[in-house]
Amino acid sequence: MLEEVERWLRTRSWSLSDRPLQQILAAKRATGQSVSVVLPALDEEETVGDIVAAIRHDLMVRAPLVDELVVVDSGSTDRTAEVAAAAGARVVHRDEILPRLPAVPGKGEVLWRSLLATGGDLVCFVDADLREFSSDFVTGIVGPLLTDPDVHLVKAMYDRPLGGAAGQGGRVTELMARPLLNMHWPQLAGFVQPLGGEYAARRSLLEQLPFPVGYGVELGMLVDALHLVGLDALAQVDVGVRKHRHQDGQALGRMAAAIYRTAQLRLARGHLVRPALTQFERGEDGFEPRTYSVDTEERPPMVEIAEYAARKVA
Repeated sequence: MLEEVERWLRTRSWSLSDRPLQQILAAKRATGQSVSVVLPALDEEETVGDIVAAIRHDLMVRAPLVDELVVVDSGSTDRTAEVAAAAGARVVHRDEILPRLPAVPGKGEVLWRSLLATGGDLVCFVDADLREFSSDFVTGIVGPLLTDPDVHLVKAMYDRPLGGAAGQGGRVTELMARPLLNMHWPQLAGFVQPLGGEYAARRSLLEQLPFPVGYGVELGMLVDALHLVGLDALAQVDVGVRKHRHQDGQALGRMAAAIYRTAQLRLARGHLVRPALTQFERGEDGFEPRTYSVDTEERPPMVEIAEYAARKVA
């Protein structure tokens, strides 16, 4: 590991206990910064309500940390929107944001559009499929941004159990993302959960970043932020354990392909690998191929969008 990374791990990796809630609230009052929490959601009616309710009760009603709680629904066919609204979130459909630009499927697309649907100085992203959720996830990653002006992006780190085995979740992280980062961006080798969906950042950073529309958004954001603001502006906080729905092996394969594609685009803007992935499923006549396109589109930095620029002027 690079000496720079070892030093970063000592100075930019924290735990929840390093910043008690009262200290974070005092920093918020002193700086006057506002906080938006965004949950990207697709068919998450079983979990989204509990997450929204916890954040609203703990960090809006009981403690005034979060100013805006928004669920961006990316086309749910279940009751995600109704459950989220009943729990106290403002629900916005992905297609209602920047309607002149047709939306494409993908998590990164939703996160990118959420910048236009929120107004907080700090934006905190939380996946909507978490179980046994604690509002500590939010305080943990927002805290450093409020207390340290030199920090621009904070990732949550945690254990990810799979079944009964501790630390066996995050298979795409271990098999794809971590090797890519260690080989090509070794400054980022210290991130425990580089693909984790819980992170917070300053709007002033997020609006300058391109957003891969699909699963590559977290890796792309980390790499681009490194180049834009440097390693010391990035941090991570240990928030304990993350429990969520695990995807099957083929879905993970498609995710890995999108992440590799995102990395490849950043390594060389010239020759591109074939943006497709063929997987196999056993059918009546043996193994049958299924070919999926890999997310290749990226949204430009939000500051380049006319509607966003007009809102800032207004």
